[in-house]
Amino acid sequence: MCVGFSADGLKWSDFRPCPEIAAPGDTHSNWFWAPALRKYVGITRLFGDAQRRQRLVARTESPDFLHWDRAEVVLRALASEPNRQTYAMPAFPYASLYLGLHMLINLNGRHDTVDCELAWSSDTVHWDRVCPGTPLIPRGPEGAHDSNCLFGAFHPIIRGDEIRLYYGGNNGEHGDFRDGFFCLARLRLDGFAAMEPEDSSVVAEITTRPLRCTAPHLRVNADASNGVLGVAVVDEAGLRLAEAHPLHGDAVDGLVRCRHGQHLPKFIGRSVRLQFHLKRTRLYAFRFAER
Repeated sequence: MCVGFSADGLKWSDFRPCPEIAAPGDTHSNWFWAPALRKYVGITRLFGDAQRRQRLVARTESPDFLHWDRAEVVLRALASEPNRQTYAMPAFPYASLYLGLHMLINLNGRHDTVDCELAWSSDTVHWDRVCPGTPLIPRGPEGAHDSNCLFGAFHPIIRGDEIRLYYGGNNGEHGDFRDGFFCLARLRLDGFAAMEPEDSSVVAEITTRPLRCTAPHLRVNADASNGVLGVAVVDEAGLRLAEAHPLHGDAVDGLVRCRHGQHLPKFIGRSVRLQFHLKRTRLYAFRFAER
């Protein structure tokens, strides 16, 4: 593994070897600045069990992009999935977290395919998978350009209320001859994952941890097209301080309006919890906003 530098992406310096990383770097290695850590982070691959050649997601870091730590394993296959391996994971900062496009190779001995799932981390070291076994970008039907393998690109492109995820798609198995295609998947803003009731006939309740109210308005990204979203402000003991008018419809930045003359500004600077009630609703994100 080596590093190089360019002012324009066209003319490059000589590449400087980084043997201290001690990783083969053969697939989807990617590098980014982690603002909260004030360090560069590299995500790459290691191999474990020599007999099974287990693929592992590994991490290295650097203060200057020149001197790197030895790569350490941060994500591996689940014990409950003996025929799946962590193939690669392009990762990137998003909002206050880090997200990973987690590719998993299915090794069942007959039809080897690659899926793209989602992982998240608050520090780039400890990673959790979001709904293991559920793809973020589903493979296409048999014969489609992405019917067998998906390989996510490094960083999504955000345009207005849309997230664009570019990826490589293959119509053949991982270990066989296959055509490669440049593909695009689209998500709503903040649409990587949502919370929703498991049973559509009941109202689900979500109460946040204590949050510092930082602005006079609350906005939500939610799809209540066929249901309703209720919002309340409660104190750390769970006592209700304010209640909002129910929200209907689908909005990526919907304004929450309080009932009975209650106003969010009086909570600015205070630690409160937000309580959401979801009936046939998906809640993607929320934020305190100046207006």
